Amino acid sequence: MGESRKSPVIAIDGGGTRCRLALDDGMSIVAVETGPANVSTDLDGALNEISTGLGSLAERAGLKPETLSRIPAFVGLAGMTGETISEKLRAALPFAHVRIEDDRAAALRGALGLADGAIAHCGTGSFFAAQCRGTMRCAGGWGPALGDEASAHFVGKAALGTTLKGIDGQCPASPLAERILTDFEGTEGIVRFAGSAGPSEFGALAPLVTEFAKQGDALAEHIMRSGAQDISAMLQVVGWNNGQPICLTGGIGACYAPYLPADMQSDLTSPLDEPLAGALSLAAEFAQAIPA
Repeated sequence: MGESRKSPVIAIDGGGTRCRLALDDGMSIVAVETGPANVSTDLDGALNEISTGLGSLAERAGLKPETLSRIPAFVGLAGMTGETISEKLRAALPFAHVRIEDDRAAALRGALGLADGAIAHCGTGSFFAAQCRGTMRCAGGWGPALGDEASAHFVGKAALGTTLKGIDGQCPASPLAERILTDFEGTEGIVRFAGSAGPSEFGALAPLVTEFAKQGDALAEHIMRSGAQDISAMLQVVGWNNGQPICLTGGIGACYAPYLPADMQSDLTSPLDEPLAGALSLAAEFAQAIPA
């Protein structure tokens, strides 16, 4: 009862599947959700989703949009690959005080709080991060063309590619491959789809793969083992050590648990909270650092 009321902050957490926005006014949290917000694959689309979300957030909070613009904000978005995109966002966003990062910091803070450990975030895209004594180290997150190991995009694309390899006789047939050929009406449908599909469309196939993997399908298990090998290698890159917690986050992250090395399986830990909570925590830190 004697605690002082916190200053209001805004957090935005955007990825390849959805964008979530929240206002913490010190007493309660109001949150809304819009569509994909990857600033590398579709900057204009991401800005539209953020703008729509801010309008909804203001309406739900009973505030005018210009009021939100005066509140300190932390913005963490997928596809933040450099200062050029950051400056474009800074110019386009309405905030007087804003910290712009990629989506890794919020996910790491949400999953681990301030504790040491690592995360493998496997959603539409992917990235890997660890923190030790307050220092964060990240790897991956370079997008669907050059990275996104073990992501849903990776899984969906691998399923289609391996199905076509089965047609060539490079690998045995499987129930998953037969299902894919049926769903896409043959090889022509697969090639046509792949020629125009975006990351989220490839990623939409991942639940089918993970479900078949649970049933022991050889093709699906091969894809999941391949992704797990990437996770294991990338966690070593970011500095994970035996005995430190590992959180598997994102839409298909937890599906890799049975395919990881035994030492990593023994260190798997449920995330403390979601990325949006991490973004709110980082927003509060940012607000405290703003000169009065």
